Amino acid sequence: MTRAISAEQASVDEELLRLLAQQGRRMPYPVGFSAAVIAIMAWQGTQHWLAMLWLALVVGVLALRWWGLGKLAVWRHLSLRRRLRAATGLSLLNGLVFSASLMFVPYFDDYQRMVQTMLLLGLCAGSVATTAGSAPVLLSFLLPVSLSNSLAWLGWHAGGRESTWLEVALGALILGFAWILASLGRDAYRVFVESVLIRQQQTQTNQQLRLALQKAEQAMEAKTRFLASASHDLRQPMHTLSLLGSALVRRPLDPESAEIGRHMNLALQSLASQMDGLLDISKLDAQVVPVANQVFCLSSWLRRICLEMQATAQGKGLSLVFECPDSVFVESDPLLLERVMRNLIDNAIKYTERGGVRVVVSPEFGDDDEAGDDEPMWTIRVIDTGRGIAPAEQARIFEEFYQIGNAERDRAKGLGLGLSIVSRMVDLLDLPLQLQSELGQGSTFSLSIAGAPASAAPVGDGAAASAAAQPRLPRLHVLVLDDEAPVREAMRALLSSHGCEVTTTGSTREALLKCMMRRPDIVLTDFRLRDGDDGISALHTLRNALPGLPAVLITGDTAPERLREAHAAGLVLLHKPVLEEQLIAAIHQALVEAGGISPISRVLAGTA
Repeated sequence: MTRAISAEQASVDEELLRLLAQQGRRMPYPVGFSAAVIAIMAWQGTQHWLAMLWLALVVGVLALRWWGLGKLAVWRHLSLRRRLRAATGLSLLNGLVFSASLMFVPYFDDYQRMVQTMLLLGLCAGSVATTAGSAPVLLSFLLPVSLSNSLAWLGWHAGGRESTWLEVALGALILGFAWILASLGRDAYRVFVESVLIRQQQTQTNQQLRLALQKAEQAMEAKTRFLASASHDLRQPMHTLSLLGSALVRRPLDPESAEIGRHMNLALQSLASQMDGLLDISKLDAQVVPVANQVFCLSSWLRRICLEMQATAQGKGLSLVFECPDSVFVESDPLLLERVMRNLIDNAIKYTERGGVRVVVSPEFGDDDEAGDDEPMWTIRVIDTGRGIAPAEQARIFEEFYQIGNAERDRAKGLGLGLSIVSRMVDLLDLPLQLQSELGQGSTFSLSIAGAPASAAPVGDGAAASAAAQPRLPRLHVLVLDDEAPVREAMRALLSSHGCEVTTTGSTREALLKCMMRRPDIVLTDFRLRDGDDGISALHTLRNALPGLPAVLITGDTAPERLREAHAAGLVLLHKPVLEEQLIAAIHQALVEAGGISPISRVLAGTA
């Protein structure tokens, strides 16, 4: 305890010395002006050399204080006690010099004596602020000046006359004023000490906050690295299982085996969906999710989503009701917005045990409101009759992995990433999201979205048309580049079932040799390869030899910096585990982007 108090006092003393040094540079000007006034008055009634000598002493002491106090603030080789004693000595010297001005009193008339007294009292009052009320430094100036000034009024008179009652009263008042200044000095010093300690505590608190922020950032980076590493390691075997499962169900099987294969693929799809939640978080944190706004029909788009999720609601004995005016058009990114709505509806179904879920779309103004030519804002509400959310938990539900009432971590309730993804995506889409909920009364999530004229919508439903027109794979020569043999064999099994000729390789060097022997129609490469190699570098090497070679990059890595790197390469990107439909769609996309390879062109033209 003593050591802590000593450290605090040391910081106070250091700050006091800095203050004295600062004031020592400011005060010579007003103090010197006051001394000059007294010297001019003394010049008129006494010997000139005496007035000049006293003024020279004042200037010399002020210069010494200016230099000495500045040095004492930085001379750390001297102890604090010695430096404070030196500062007190300089203050005493200053007080004695100004006390010496009272030797001019016998030569002053009453008016000049009053001016001198006022100037000395003003200097005494100013010393409270310039010394921060530090008792040793303050009293060393205040006492000699005040005592000599009081004695001058009490008994120092020209001709040896006695003091009048008014002069006695002035002498007493000067002593009383000095006592008041000393009391004010104590209060000022206490405030000064408290302010120094508060600043010191603030400095320590800021250091602790910076350290805590640094640790939090390190923890976030560690979490991101862990999730990326764990995601990659988990996605590898899942990717192999997904490919083998898709290849298995394409073979002739008895009904019981086909049913087992179907359930296995459904389980893999469920697991892949949960892993995609981690991927979505990483993509959003990496800021590689592009926003492609377009005008689309909200009513038909949202009706399709509700119909697709109807089975999930019915499986829990819940109703899923959709209410939306016909031909409502809005402008946003339909793919990203679909992820938002699916998460909100899925979350409502998960946490509702009885009753149902309503998806309601309504304008933000009534039919009687004057909207002019502007389209209305539309509000999408997802209303459930679930358990509701306590006010204390309403902010936390948007945190990653936070779930209410799932202490046992039931896998059926997901990973707790749905609302975290929703929060990030609505920020990306610049859409306001609101929550209203009461315990036992259910919850309502409201999303506002700008309306748009129907004339701005593209003709037809691009997503539906694309899905309907998606052809199967033509007979392609596919080069699979992956450093893991099980993945290569699983990819061979699936692509062969589609009639493709598959060449597998585990390194860039081997892939280049096989490409030179026979050009493949497309390359499927993993992102992470062995010996520090990666899929982007491998494709760069292959395309230098075979310009325009179509390629698909497949990765299980979700680290933000890896996602940014893959995004910058402009490649068709798939994330493990890859489902059969995703793989086929990605191959078609890569072939089309490469400029119309003949096999795919024949299929798209209906001639293959």
